[in-house]
This record gives sequence, C-alpha cells and structure tokens, in this order.
Amino acid sequence: MKNSSVLIVGCGDIGIRTGGLLKGQGWDVAGVRRDTSKLPAEFVAYAANYTESGSLDFIAQSAPDFVLATFNPVDRTEAGYKAGFQNAMSHLISGLGLHRPRHILMASSTRVFAEARGGWVDDDSPLTDDDPCALAIIAAEQQLLASGHNASVVRFAGIYGIPGSRLMSRVRSGELCQPEPVSYTNRIHRDDCAGFLTHLLQLVDVGQTIAPLYIGVDDEPAPRYDVEAWLAGAMGLEVRPRKRLPASVDQSTGRGGKGHKRCRNKGLHNSGYKLIYPDYKSGYNALLAQN
Repeated sequence: MKNSSVLIVGCGDIGIRTGGLLKGQGWDVAGVRRDTSKLPAEFVAYAANYTESGSLDFIAQSAPDFVLATFNPVDRTEAGYKAGFQNAMSHLISGLGLHRPRHILMASSTRVFAEARGGWVDDDSPLTDDDPCALAIIAAEQQLLASGHNASVVRFAGIYGIPGSRLMSRVRSGELCQPEPVSYTNRIHRDDCAGFLTHLLQLVDVGQTIAPLYIGVDDEPAPRYDVEAWLAGAMGLEVRPRKRLPASVDQSTGRGGKGHKRCRNKGLHNSGYKLIYPDYKSGYNALLAQN
C-alpha cells in the first residue's frame, strides 16, 4: 500500500516537527524552504521562495496527497505580510495546477480576530478590519477556503516552547509588565501545534471530515502579568521588576491592545485531540526542565 505523502510549504520549526511526527507514522514527507540544509535528511527537499511567482509550480508534478502551508511574513510591515501570506497563498494555489490534494491545511493566527477588549472569541467571531497585517493573513485564508480545494485553517496564538525565548530572557532580567490593566494572552506549546496539525491530517487520511476553521490554543487564557509573575517564581526569582512594561503591549506582536482576547478551543477538543500541555504552567515547567 502506498504511503500517504505531505508537502510542507515554508517548512520551519513547526513544519519540521509536524513532518517528523508524520514520518514516524510512515508518511512520505517533503519540505519547501529557501535554505534546505536545515531540513531533516529524511525529508525530500525543495528549495524555493514561496513569495516569488512561479516558485511553487513544481507541486502539480510532485502531486502530494496533502499540503501543509506554514507561511511567515517577510518582515513586520504590511508589505511583508502581503508577500508572506497573501501572495504566497496565490502562488501555492497556482502551483497546484490541476492537482487536487486530499486536503490542504494552513497555519494561521488569532491576530485575524477583531476582539481587543479581553472578550471571548470562537471560530466564527468577527474578524478585524483595521489591522493591515492581519488583513493580509485573512486574504490568504479566504483565497484558500474559496479555492475549491478541500482545505482547513488553524489559527494559532502565542506559540512557545523554544528554550531561551525572548519572554523568558526578559522575565529573567526582571522586566515584567504591569498587573493593571489586565491584558489577556493565549498560547500553545509548539509540540501541541505540531501534534494538532498531525492529528488533523491523520483524521482526513482515515476518511474523516474535519472543520474548515480551528483555533489552536491551550485551555487557559491568562493575564499576561499572571504568566510572567508565575514564570519568575518558577525560575526562583523575586517578582521585583527593574522595568515595568505596559500590560497592554503584546510582546510578540507589538500591536498594543490588539492581542487582548480570550480564545476558546472547542473545535480542537471536538476533533479528539488531547493537549500535551493544556496550560502555560505545564508547558513552561517542561521547558524549564530542559535548562
């Protein structure tokens, strides 16, 4: 019996982790990135810049069963997001030609949601109309979902799990945000990102139907200050910051209150996926244990 195959476009950390899990299940895995030297030796490697027109035209001939798009902005400007998401998705769909994969997954972001006052958001919550960078991500999502392909989008928030991250370095140096006003954050460990994407692809592989939209977060949205204060304590540090940062600043995006929301993950649980790290404490404890 032929192995199922997946092509991971923009195969960075999450793509490599997802591909590794699928490879362990007997899948054939191929990765697309500009520098293929960073891909695992067991991956088929394609060197391409997905922001360039025609760069993905080889996909039609390679005819993968599944495609996973893990795009990133070229830079943090509006133009960088358009190139890295909107244009990239156009190039991907064009590159498929007449080939119809069994399913296409796109890793997206909860940045697309309009909520910025700490309220709860679901898969069908209103999308932003005043964040140009998020609008480029939304345009990529809409291209995919309207393309006629079987496709789904997973909107992730606050991916963490890399030792020595900027947050951990900042907390270690004593720089905590202010406890008031409260600023809610959402996150998911990178192992759960890869695990959930793998889970969805495997569901389709065995003939199950998956939803068009998912929110990829853990079970516990939490005030930013609570997370940082707990992390300081877990590091054995006194919570006496040398410099207080505004609670309203989203440290991962610099977008002020735009990150202030609480995301529900009902679809994730309904799919049957079980989080490895259901909250930030379990995830960061595992991360600190690596140091």
